[in-house]
Order: sequence, then C-alpha cells, then structure tokens
Amino acid sequence: LITRTILPVVSQPDLDGGGSTFGLGDTTFTGWFSPADSGGFVWGVGPVLLLPTATDDRLGADQWGGGASVVALVMSGPWVAGGLVNNVWGFGGDSDQADLNQLLLQPFVNYNLDGGWYLVSAPIITANWEASSDDRWTVPLGGGAGRVLRIGKQPVNINTQVYYNVEKPDWVGDWSWRLQIQLLFPK
Repeated sequence: LITRTILPVVSQPDLDGGGSTFGLGDTTFTGWFSPADSGGFVWGVGPVLLLPTATDDRLGADQWGGGASVVALVMSGPWVAGGLVNNVWGFGGDSDQADLNQLLLQPFVNYNLDGGWYLVSAPIITANWEASSDDRWTVPLGGGAGRVLRIGKQPVNINTQVYYNVEKPDWVGDWSWRLQIQLLFPK
C-alpha cells in the first residue's frame, strides 16, 4: 500500500484584485495498491478521497468526494518518469454547491543530481467536467528544483516549481508557484 495525503496551504488572490484569501484547502488522500516487487516499473491502483477541510469556501469544494486513481513510473539511472491520474466525484455537500466532477492528470519527470538535489517537472493538469468547454481545462507548463534531506531523523522532500498556464479558465491566473514540503516515511 502506497499512500499520499495532501493538505494544501493556499494563498488565493481575490478575483477583483483587491486582496487574497489564505488558509487550508481540501485534503486529498490517495491509497494505491501495488505489487511488492515490481522491479523498475512501479504501478498502483486505488481510491482517492477528498475531505472538506478548507478554512474558506473559496479554497475548497465544501463537499466530500471520492473516486479512483492510477499511478505508474519507471526508474532508469538518474531519471524517474511517470504519471498519475484520478477522477473525483462529489457527494454529501450542501445542495447549493456546484456538482464536483474533476479529473487530475499529473505527468512527472525527475532528474536526480548529487547530494539529494533534483530537477523536476510535475504539472497538475485538471479538467472540471461540470464547467463549460471554454473553462474546463487548466494546463500548466514549467518545472523547478528540489532536495531530499533529513531534518533530525525525519526524511523530508522540499521543492519549488513555477508554471505558466497555457490553457485555463478565465478566472485562473496566468502563473502559479508551488512550494512543497513532504514528510517521507520510507519502509
């Protein structure tokens, strides 16, 4: 079982440009069941769950969600490449909330350097199937760098990436910046 929990801390600019909203977004938990010894090709399938933990309605869907997820990757020398895909459907939210039906595609490629450093591109491509066709897709291009290190005894992965949205809904900004801090719990 491979698990991934994402608890985003978000700063979202207001649509009118007059400020921003800062807080927690919705938590996403994914559990992939994978063969224990798959060699250089790792894959897994399993559920994805969306928990409504956003501290402001503008930072989350305000409803529970669930769906299926698939991940696959290959490792060859300093290269790691693969992708994950999931689709989340909403349930149990306020009847005033918009229906949730969202696809997430995340291709990724890492080139590992000495000393735990690496170069990375891992854009998060989304499709909101409930939106009009003009506002359905967000497609970013870009990348960044990171490092795996220890803070005390705890392994940590820290990276930063910048993306330009080549396709996006009208209300989404042209650029995004991602700073990730991941606590690692290797077996």
